[in-house]
Amino acid sequence: MALSMQSLPEGYRALIVGGSGAIGAALLEGLRSDGRCGQVLGLHRQSDPPLDLTDEASVVAAAAALAAHPPFQLLVNAAGVLHGPDLMPEKKLGDLSLARMQQVFAVNTFGPALLLRHFAPLLDRRCARMAFLSAKVGSIEDNRAGGWYSYRASKAALNMLVKTASVELRRTHPGAVVLALHPGTVSSRLSAPFRGAEIGRDAATAAAELLGVIDRHGAPEDSGRFLSYAGESLPW
Repeated sequence: MALSMQSLPEGYRALIVGGSGAIGAALLEGLRSDGRCGQVLGLHRQSDPPLDLTDEASVVAAAAALAAHPPFQLLVNAAGVLHGPDLMPEKKLGDLSLARMQQVFAVNTFGPALLLRHFAPLLDRRCARMAFLSAKVGSIEDNRAGGWYSYRASKAALNMLVKTASVELRRTHPGAVVLALHPGTVSSRLSAPFRGAEIGRDAATAAAELLGVIDRHGAPEDSGRFLSYAGESLPW
């Protein structure tokens, strides 16, 4: 079945942050297939305008460039970091370092905070969705395995930002809904070192599921919720 975001107005305009990643690219492709979507833009370091979540000046400049456009009805942040050439999830306290924690929080927490600060004004006040990809491992209540300190903490902090922003946006953007979404395990570079290719879903499937959750949760009382790709409420 073709994608159709029925909760958004005909000709809605969308922004995908992290559009060069597996899920971000799949979100772009899915939205481009929706005949009701008027325009969808993917933002990343090489886009026009460019966007680097670790550089506040870049976030400010991108928001300023997009401010000349009509309001957007959908923004999804699909950017995130779990590992890198010199970065892997910590298995024990002895693995913690300030530099690694700062690297993870810069992308997973501080960058999304800057998006909330500078991109919320670009949203349609009457009807808009703003979704941030979080992770079930960011649930404090559900943490039974331990480890992955920085990643867990950065996503838990992201959840708090989403929840807090939802309270303010009810006043400034009464038609906006802000969500934290768990995409599940997806076959991508992010999950590759952790058997992602074996146990993950393809990015196109994950993107369709996430957009479906966004489409079904547009009521004012949904704003600030932490949901799975299946639409289930997850514990904070």
